[in-house]
Amino acid sequence: MKDAIKDLIRGLWKENPVLVLLLGTCPTLATTSSAANGFAMGIATMCVLCGSNLVISCIAGIVPKKIRIPVYIVVIATFVTVIDMLMKAYAPAAIYNALGIFIPLIVVNCIVLGRAEAFASKHGPVRSVFDGIGMGLGFTLALTMLGALREFLGSGSIFEVKIITAWTTDFLLMSAAPGAFIIVGIILAAKNYFARRAAIKAGKLYVPPAGLDCHNCSICNLEDK
Repeated sequence: MKDAIKDLIRGLWKENPVLVLLLGTCPTLATTSSAANGFAMGIATMCVLCGSNLVISCIAGIVPKKIRIPVYIVVIATFVTVIDMLMKAYAPAAIYNALGIFIPLIVVNCIVLGRAEAFASKHGPVRSVFDGIGMGLGFTLALTMLGALREFLGSGSIFEVKIITAWTTDFLLMSAAPGAFIIVGIILAAKNYFARRAAIKAGKLYVPPAGLDCHNCSICNLEDK
């Protein structure tokens, strides 16, 4: 049980799928125009993660390795279909319509398939479910935070509640994709800055996640042809 709790906590921050692993970027940028949209997308993804992780953990031992990916996708697609139908029936129409095609596209979300292949297929049902909850909650928190920031900076409201009543003209940049890129970039820069400061205070060497530092980039070495 202790390992299951660690699996849950790990997805919230240490291996947050958006802020650390940089997975699920497409729905992150496309569905976070408001806090409500980001929250709904995160909850839908978490439900798919939990269900697919549980089933894949149970069947991993009997599925031939050569066809495991198609089988995993069928399992994920089944849960996505169920979640899509439930949201269509019970979620507010405005939120369901805003998320649109991105609910069915959870099938190809790299977070879901990645956890199925990297974790659920190698661990028991209990740990797999906790891993799905942790990764799903981390994804939900990141999307809700990003959506709240974009909504506030764009219209002065959060969850459609007007915080600044005098704000009458929306800042359109924040509701568009470039605004999402800007906010995500600022969040990642701040996270790395504070992580670096914490490492220095502890007398340790700060090593950025692979792909997020200059050592993994060769763009400066390109020569004009």
